[in-house]
Amino acid sequence: MADEVSLFMSIGLSEQKAKETLKNEALSSTLKKAIDEAQGLLGSAGIDKSTGTLLYSMVTRLKNVNRLFFLTEYIITRKITTDLQLTAALDFVKSHPQDPVNQSEFETACGVGVEVTPEQIEDAVERIIKKYKEQLLAERYLFNMGILMGEARAALKWADGKMVKNEVDVQVLHHLGPKTEADLEKKTKAAKPKAAEKDMVEQVSVVNGDGKTEVKSLMEQLRGEALKFHKPGENYKTEGYVMTPNSMNLLKQHLEITGGQVRTRFPPEPNGILHIGHAKAINFNFGYAKANNGICFLRYDDTNPEKEEEKYFTAIRDMVEWLGYKPYAVTHASDYFQHLYDLAVDLIRRGHAYVCHQRGEELKGHNVLPSPWRDRPVEESLLLFERMRKGVFAEGEATLRMKLVMEDGKMDPVAYRIKYTPHHRTGDTWCVYPTYDYTHCLCDSIEHITHSLCTKEFQARRSSYFWLCNALDVYCPVQWEYGRLNLTYTVVSKRKIIKLVETGIVRDWDDPRLFTLTALRRRGFPQQAINNFCARVGVTVAQTTLEPHLLEACVREVLNDIAPRAMAVLEPLKVTIINLPANAQKVRVPDFPANEAKGSHVIPFSKTIFIEQSDFRVVMEKGYKRLTPDQPVGLRHAGYVITVDRVIKDGSGKVFELEVTCASSDSVEKPKAFIHWVSEALQCEVRLYERLFLHKNPEDAAEVPAGFLSDINPNSLAVIESALVDRSVSTAKVFDKFQFERVGYFSVDPDSTAEKMVFNRTVTLKEDPGKI
Repeated sequence: MADEVSLFMSIGLSEQKAKETLKNEALSSTLKKAIDEAQGLLGSAGIDKSTGTLLYSMVTRLKNVNRLFFLTEYIITRKITTDLQLTAALDFVKSHPQDPVNQSEFETACGVGVEVTPEQIEDAVERIIKKYKEQLLAERYLFNMGILMGEARAALKWADGKMVKNEVDVQVLHHLGPKTEADLEKKTKAAKPKAAEKDMVEQVSVVNGDGKTEVKSLMEQLRGEALKFHKPGENYKTEGYVMTPNSMNLLKQHLEITGGQVRTRFPPEPNGILHIGHAKAINFNFGYAKANNGICFLRYDDTNPEKEEEKYFTAIRDMVEWLGYKPYAVTHASDYFQHLYDLAVDLIRRGHAYVCHQRGEELKGHNVLPSPWRDRPVEESLLLFERMRKGVFAEGEATLRMKLVMEDGKMDPVAYRIKYTPHHRTGDTWCVYPTYDYTHCLCDSIEHITHSLCTKEFQARRSSYFWLCNALDVYCPVQWEYGRLNLTYTVVSKRKIIKLVETGIVRDWDDPRLFTLTALRRRGFPQQAINNFCARVGVTVAQTTLEPHLLEACVREVLNDIAPRAMAVLEPLKVTIINLPANAQKVRVPDFPANEAKGSHVIPFSKTIFIEQSDFRVVMEKGYKRLTPDQPVGLRHAGYVITVDRVIKDGSGKVFELEVTCASSDSVEKPKAFIHWVSEALQCEVRLYERLFLHKNPEDAAEVPAGFLSDINPNSLAVIESALVDRSVSTAKVFDKFQFERVGYFSVDPDSTAEKMVFNRTVTLKEDPGKI
């Protein structure tokens, strides 16, 4: 070890850095090879520190070790002398993985032999400053000097950075002179935008494929990890991508078919309804394609006939389109069953798959023993696989397995299994069905997907993804994993939602207390709000678990702009205005009080109105600002203030009617509050929703030892059957949305009839500060 430390220190590493390097076996082995090669080239001469630094930097950043000696020679012979050149060299070999390297193209790309003279630097900087001279003289030292440096570095790619910086400083000083006191004053910082303004700031105008300017949403911009994505056809530039001798030819054919188009896919399994986590996947797949003028397939992963139903196929497509996305094509894994079967036969012929008779229970868990049939002859596996297809074996009696070890240690994953269940689309044609591990990457390859975007749990399948495509010598897309989106106070597992439905805790998959997309739509969540929420969450590698109130905040922002106002009384108290003429009056109410130009509606105002029971108290309490026998209150939009004359109670002492007098609000002192009311109103049913579960993590045994079914909030649904709403909503359709003034945001439920409307409370007007 001491010899190796000395060896690494001989190229300029500190003792500590040398010891740290030795802890990384792969890095230290590669570095020793580079030093041996360098010493062979130099002979008795040593490696100076600047060269050693470049050598170490090259080794730590090099992905393709086959280029180690090639790059080492360029560094040692001092054809590559700067980090800028080294970066260009590494980029070149990464994008040109095939042998032999075109040295002329390589040297041009890396600036080998290019010398930039001080005169050239001076001339280039002079031209750039002349371009900005007027603005520079006006703003003086408040001018963004980074603009000058950026353009200078672009014009003088291989020049010494320090020399460029010095020349810029000298020429700026020549034009402006030394800094004055005014120049030394700090530039006033712009005020931070408010939340609503921030969203607008984070949108950008871009030119689309038609040459038109449009505003891209946050999701369409896809900052962060997505910026690292490869361009179509440059799959090999992705970390971990596995190259074969035929990879470049396959990529060339792929580009000829796609024309360099970005292609993604959203591949749900049609055995349940999509949930809020899928909304992120939909936005990511469709949004990334849209942002790059590409296409996105909706592909059903229908390889498990036992759990698939027509209602799931329909609901999935409905939700994709509801969120605002139109698939380029709707495809199914079952579209390719014959093609996939033929590829499986080819896989056996190539010696990469075999028919196995181990039972399912023998394959579960870790450290599974190798199959005793792993080395059976190819011809025997071909014959047995054909017999599997013909229905000779019983379910579980035989499987087709692939010869590979996955990243999570799983050995020889199953490619095909036997199921005697009619398929939703193919009927009884097949009794062998491919697994996800086999199907997914091959369907991606068949459809020439460029970016296969999966959630993090599929990372362990990335190795099998690349392996299978390469084993069959077909085009290999790139799989990229991102973190799932989860919410607290809910469950999204299909199995658990089915339990909730079967036990009668919720009505169905679209019960508004769930976080399936059909449930959110029924509750009244606008699709724009869900998309905005996904955009704010962003695309990260880490799993994200958020609280529902963050989604609800996005809902309020959208509904505040799109939901017209109406007045509704949930718990009515009759009020008779004794001094109002018997003839009904008309009151005009703005649909959006903050912007009356957006329209209005007219409602009746008569002697009999109804107010909320909570807006009246018999006994005045400190801080209470609404109606009491001693305190008048204003009526919203009506232009009247009412004062209590008489409180009428029933036999039990409960107040059931008030008699009041009214006066014009212009003729009396301004009241402390204005309340909403209805007159000649429609009777309706209102459903109020709270969280379905009591604990943040109902599936966590530490929080809920008795299981998620024991954690149901008994107050998650309250039904008010005789609420009153003003007649402006009478023509509303299912899913139409309103803000009931002072009450909350509501949406028309599909249970509504011509006789009685039903409203779901989408969210309250403000987040409840009392929520845990």
